[in-house]
Amino acid sequence: MARKEKTTEQETNAPNYIAWHVVQKGEKSFWNKIGASWHHKDGKGQTLQLEVVPINGRIVLREPLENPQAEKESAA
Repeated sequence: MARKEKTTEQETNAPNYIAWHVVQKGEKSFWNKIGASWHHKDGKGQTLQLEVVPINGRIVLREPLENPQAEKESAA
């Protein structure tokens, strides 16, 4: 009997926001993707899932771009 894998809503739905760790070095900012967030069904909150937790800089939540390749290039 095949075992059905459980998937969470987060795994099947695209995130509402991408979480970026932003560090300022002189005049230049460095953006690294660190996670994502999803709206709650009731519209009263969000779930933030981070792959890493930065110890400096700031975390910025931005709407994902339609083209994932453009997202990578804009963060560079």
